[in-house]
Amino acid sequence: MQLDDCHNFQDFRRLAKKRLPGPIFNYIDGAADDEETYARNAAAFADVDLVPNILRGVEEVDLSVEVMGQKLDLPVYLSPTALQRLFHHEGERATAAAAERFGTMFGVSSLGTVSIEEMRRKHSTPQVYQFYFHKDRGLNKAMMERAREAGVEVMMLTVDSITGGNRERDKRTGFSIPFRLNLKGISQFVAKPAWGINYLRHESFSLPQLDQHVDMGSGTASIGQYFTEMLDPAMDWDDVAEMVDLWGGPFCLKGVMAPEDAVRAAEIGCRGVVISNHGGRQLDGSRSSFDQLDEIVQATGDRLDVILDSGVTRGTHVLKALSLGAKAVGLGRYYLFPLAAAGRPGVERALTLMRDELVRDMRMMGRTRMDQLTRDNLRFRRR
Repeated sequence: MQLDDCHNFQDFRRLAKKRLPGPIFNYIDGAADDEETYARNAAAFADVDLVPNILRGVEEVDLSVEVMGQKLDLPVYLSPTALQRLFHHEGERATAAAAERFGTMFGVSSLGTVSIEEMRRKHSTPQVYQFYFHKDRGLNKAMMERAREAGVEVMMLTVDSITGGNRERDKRTGFSIPFRLNLKGISQFVAKPAWGINYLRHESFSLPQLDQHVDMGSGTASIGQYFTEMLDPAMDWDDVAEMVDLWGGPFCLKGVMAPEDAVRAAEIGCRGVVISNHGGRQLDGSRSSFDQLDEIVQATGDRLDVILDSGVTRGTHVLKALSLGAKAVGLGRYYLFPLAAAGRPGVERALTLMRDELVRDMRMMGRTRMDQLTRDNLRFRRR
């Protein structure tokens, strides 16, 4: 199977599984506990049907949107995700280059493997910086100041990860950063030597956003320890309000699921919220993001931009989300598997397929602009 054989998300997933050592593939693919929320994220879209209109004159389709003050050529963006150079040596460099080619936004994580400065220097497309709230308040302020100096447009605070989720696939292989693999995990790396050769031939793995604070290279710390020891479960609304004021620009909360929390985010000055359950990787048994979208949009109105994240793998998923009031949709695994399978060409092929699906689906819906999508073109099966 080659990249040209990939025509949808599942194809990219299969190709990534073929090329990645098992522990790394399962780190991307896995979720918390019984992975029920992970499965529900995708299944939720099937409970809502599209109702197309005909004879609307749809030769030209404009896919552009504006979200948190950023103009995007596509209604999707590449969500910030951790450890990308572990999946492919190009990592965030491939992600950012692909996002720029398609005129959309990309995110860099505080657990990213390329610096926010390099990404901002090389690419003009809007950039999100995603970070976590630390017990060290000085570190939080320093990270925001660094992002401001780098020229980052949007600050995104992840609020559903004050502790790590129970990801049992990782426990079975011993996956961690730095690697502490058990015998089963080591055997799966041995079975995929091409990944190891490629990994060793390129620059050493690092976390440049945190390299002054967490020593991953010496084995004295790990990603697990980072979540359990450095992040602050005591974070509250007053803490976030202070950070919103300190940033002074578009500020977004990622991991909002309850309508009252979205309303509170608007009240303290957030420009946006990302409805997300972290791809099912945190609280298993929580609602799917799409299931919560309507409630949150109805509760917040036009007070902030609502973004959907988790489970999106098709253009029709995007149309359903925007019909319910989302301003844009974040992609995660949708581009991570293509990245792992083929680097930048993989991400670009995935975005090409998504763009083509969106244009085709909009024409069949009888719509020429994203703002023409409304609740009127949806029907709910279970309501």
